[in-house]
Amino acid sequence: MSSAFPELSLSLDALRALQLERLRASLRHAWTNQAPYRAKCDAAGVHPDDLRTLDDLARFPFTLKADLRDHYPYGMFAVPRERCVRVHASSGTTGRPTVVGYTQGDIDRWADLMARSIWAGGGRAGDVVHVAYGYGLFTGGLGAHYGAERLGCTVVPMSGGFSERQVQLIREFGARVIMVTPSYMLALADEFERQGIDVRDTALRIGIHGAEPWTEAMRDEIERRTGIDAVDIFGLSEVMGPGVAQEFVESKDGLAIWEDHFLPEIVDPETGRPVPDGAVGELVITSLTKEALPVIRYRTRDLTRLLPGSVTAMRRMARITGRSDDMLIVRGVNLFPSQVEEQILKVDGLSPHYVLELTRDGPLDALVIVVEARGDVGEAQHAVLGAALTERVKGMCGVTASVRIAAAGSVERSIGKARRVIDLRPKG
Repeated sequence: MSSAFPELSLSLDALRALQLERLRASLRHAWTNQAPYRAKCDAAGVHPDDLRTLDDLARFPFTLKADLRDHYPYGMFAVPRERCVRVHASSGTTGRPTVVGYTQGDIDRWADLMARSIWAGGGRAGDVVHVAYGYGLFTGGLGAHYGAERLGCTVVPMSGGFSERQVQLIREFGARVIMVTPSYMLALADEFERQGIDVRDTALRIGIHGAEPWTEAMRDEIERRTGIDAVDIFGLSEVMGPGVAQEFVESKDGLAIWEDHFLPEIVDPETGRPVPDGAVGELVITSLTKEALPVIRYRTRDLTRLLPGSVTAMRRMARITGRSDDMLIVRGVNLFPSQVEEQILKVDGLSPHYVLELTRDGPLDALVIVVEARGDVGEAQHAVLGAALTERVKGMCGVTASVRIAAAGSVERSIGKARRVIDLRPKG
């Protein structure tokens, strides 16, 4: 374990004691300085003095994305806006964006946690790190950037898009680490192949991929086509940004949650009641060290389960299977895009570039899977590939999906979070 990150060597008892100390302080900070959250506590009949053990946290109310939107832009801040050195925000595609503030202390802690994450993922001081996450109000680019600098790396702040230029700079600048969404990593793999370049002939060895759900099958696809080690990173802007949890490259067995700064719970998405470690449910996170915007029991809507620590005493979270609000219901069957992706990648001859179209067939919903064939697959094979995917999806969930094989390059390549679902159903 790196001496630069002594927290990774904490014993379980020491970690729990640190969490309780920090939780008490964070809860009181939120209660004292966030009027909307204090009102929730008053309505629930709880007070920070009621927290005596970590288990007592379950008595306190949740924080929701709606709370941040209802008090837009600064109403959930726990410090004066003047103390914030930066704000980030979500895209706001489904309403008002959620605005997050950072004090200088928050920025420093974020950089430290991202440095820890990059190190766990296989990056080392002196590496060239190619950052292809988007910069701006999205937290990905700047989070990765500050963390890589804090670790002692040389940062190439490329941002997203311009795939031809990305490939050129990866080759010429000697990047050993790339930080990018997994879907755009596959788009870059396409570009390398288009230019006739083998990624293995470059210095690239590590890919740290996050910002969207992805499957083990996609990891296998990335590693097969590029020869790199592809590892998972997790975060969300309301909690901090990337760097809440990170997979260790030597184990690739799930994301270690940095529990000295974030206390995780899993709850039943319907009832909100806690479920035991190992059971699948919705991830809820409480920040332990944030100053500008502490969040107590923030409902992420991400579906996963908690596992015991492996490399460290800090618990792991399994790969995100989807979001409770991304779940599709097709003819009464619950379905996540990641489940379809897994089946696509099991059909030899299909590419990982796809979208799911929801249409209406009379009174019933219908699912159309639009997926590209690999470039070396002829049209004569399309019907066979489509039938194979239809059979796999039906066997997986019982839904009969239509499959449309698209021409190579025709499915939109996202430079940020991949758009996987297009809803074509009539409104109203």
